[in-house]
Amino acid sequence: MPPSCGRRRAAAMAGAAGEPDVGGMVAVSAGLYVGGAESCSSPASLAAAGVVAVLTVDAEEPPAVPGVRTLHVRARDEPGADLLSRLDECAAFIGAARAGGGAALVRWVNPGFQGQLKLYEAMGCTVDSGSALYKRYRLQMLRERYPELQDLPREVFADDPTNMCQTLNTEVLYRCRKCRRSLFRSSSILSHVEGDGPTAFVHKRITESAQLCGGGPDKCTSYFIEPVQWMEPALLGVMEGQLLCPKCTSKLGSFSWRGEQCSCGRWVTPAFQIHKSRVDEVRTLPVGNLLTAKT
Repeated sequence: MPPSCGRRRAAAMAGAAGEPDVGGMVAVSAGLYVGGAESCSSPASLAAAGVVAVLTVDAEEPPAVPGVRTLHVRARDEPGADLLSRLDECAAFIGAARAGGGAALVRWVNPGFQGQLKLYEAMGCTVDSGSALYKRYRLQMLRERYPELQDLPREVFADDPTNMCQTLNTEVLYRCRKCRRSLFRSSSILSHVEGDGPTAFVHKRITESAQLCGGGPDKCTSYFIEPVQWMEPALLGVMEGQLLCPKCTSKLGSFSWRGEQCSCGRWVTPAFQIHKSRVDEVRTLPVGNLLTAKT
């Protein structure tokens, strides 16, 4: 299915609009309906709408619908429930029904799910686990699933660069400026939309000189990154604190699961902030058959 079709389908699912149809279904696009639990109560209504497939998002599996293909995604009907990780499967299920000339019915109405659909669309209608958007979403979900911040899944921590094979890599490596210990790679940086600069700090007193400096080409004086393995002991069971170099213990930055404000004015949640002044960039460049590091 062309990406444009997937984008239209995700947009339609995220912004359902229209009047209830027969059986409590709402037509959001050609061959796609959204409805509640009652929408499957009348097989005749489903047949009249051409529905050949029903996708249900619920904690409990619903009764089978005669003559209709079904897919059940086990998730509570709550904004914090994870639907994003199943959206590739859901999109394929809906696409197959519509490709055959039939219609699909999706049974859920939830603002949190709609937000995940919009994120899915922003990623190009595919779940890209390497995307900064996906990584930030995954971190935001951790607070709800692990309120005590204990026993966090290992996959939320990026690999420690010191444990990775030193092969040719186009990524930038960031090292502690004091002891040269490798800390993270450029793929771990979670970019954000630049904020409004000093005007975002209206609750603080700002000097005239600070206001003048705020309009420079690089308003962000820190990198906001995903957690890296060497951070794990500092993060578990703690809402906020300092980030220290695991080798020389010099201060690199700070973290807060509640979020922190970037120097550009943007609020980032959660925040794992490394000050740019505390690290050096190392770019590996090939020279013949040798590799050299450029700082």
